[in-house]
Amino acid sequence: MLASNHASSYYRATATPYEPHAPLQGRQAARVAIVGGGYAGLNTALGLAERGVRDVVLLEREQIGFGASGRNGGFVFAGYSLGEQSLLDQLGEARAQALFGHTTAAVQRIRERVAKYAIACDAVDQGVIWANWFRDPAVLRRRQQLLARHYGVDWQWLPQDELRGLVRSERYHDALYERDALHLHPLNYAIGLATAAATQGVRVHEHSGVRGLAREGTQWRLRTDQGELLADQVVLACGGYLAGLRRSIDRAILPIATYVMVTEPLRERMDACLHTQAAIYDSRFAFDYYRPLPDTRLLWGGRISIRNRSPRAVQRLLSSDLLRVFPQLQGIKIDYAWSGLMSYARHQMPQIGGSGDGLWWAQAFGGHGLAPTCAAGELLAAAIAEGDDGWKQFADYGLSPTHRPLGYLGAQASYWWQQGHDWLKTRLEG
Repeated sequence: MLASNHASSYYRATATPYEPHAPLQGRQAARVAIVGGGYAGLNTALGLAERGVRDVVLLEREQIGFGASGRNGGFVFAGYSLGEQSLLDQLGEARAQALFGHTTAAVQRIRERVAKYAIACDAVDQGVIWANWFRDPAVLRRRQQLLARHYGVDWQWLPQDELRGLVRSERYHDALYERDALHLHPLNYAIGLATAAATQGVRVHEHSGVRGLAREGTQWRLRTDQGELLADQVVLACGGYLAGLRRSIDRAILPIATYVMVTEPLRERMDACLHTQAAIYDSRFAFDYYRPLPDTRLLWGGRISIRNRSPRAVQRLLSSDLLRVFPQLQGIKIDYAWSGLMSYARHQMPQIGGSGDGLWWAQAFGGHGLAPTCAAGELLAAAIAEGDDGWKQFADYGLSPTHRPLGYLGAQASYWWQQGHDWLKTRLEG
């Protein structure tokens, strides 16, 4: 049963109160304009402020963290949607290590910023468990060895008996434990980043959707409903909620929906399914992901789709998934359910780049958003403030068109095929 007396998002219902950021009004000027109040834009703004660049304006169409940044699972771990083996195959060891290293550094930077700016986001620094849905341990062993040999990352082996003492489900077999990971309240983290940036002089404006972007001489003019902004440099960080300002940037991503729900407080029933504060996801392509919340609720997410669904539809789908793993939770109530759009690229990597005339972009973080967005913000802040060219490491992963609407059909077909492969492998194992 989905309770009807709550806001649809648990995160929005438990968001840190803050004084709303007023819309942009009148004519203003700035050194840097950032479009998008999600993680990519916020990390860029804060990265600039920390480098002494405070003549920065951030424009958000809705509220801070309105998109994927305020709706996701809250997992903070290294890596990208593109797997480590594919990254190695495509770039070679040195370049793959460099890109992966940006995300391991970002995990630590997130820890440090949460502490430095006292961001009240319920951060739980207890790692992430990658649980094997299948009996064959080979996929775990291969990844464990790959990470150790080529990336210098040590994931601990959890044999089945030990795993089931932590995750009380007969669904899983062995697992790997990634200690250098955490989970948090993603919307409160976004609100905290915005507060930290504003405290250092960044001008943050909510309800300031950019309706037009035009080059005027050596500057850019951005037009909103109530104001105009003239800026030397512009960062487009709009994620899956397209701004419609540059066709080549918008057409390079697919906005894909994913689903999340949160149970009622489980209290003593939590111990019947989880005896760990780590977050968990499984080894299928179409995996579940979940984590315990501080008020003894269980947050559960999974599935991707080319369309959003109603809260009741999300609850129906995900409750079925939850009970496959934890049948002992039969009968629990679901208090919140929601969906939201993430941005994906065909190459499954972030798109971080610039056009050479003061226009920059950062998008396509779907699936691994928190660490890569932090890394992107640092790269763009260093580029704008210091002329650093580290962002060029992502040149291989450019603005490849996704050919919407056909791209949606391809993405959905690929997901269904992989889901079917997971199902067949499960059936063959008995």
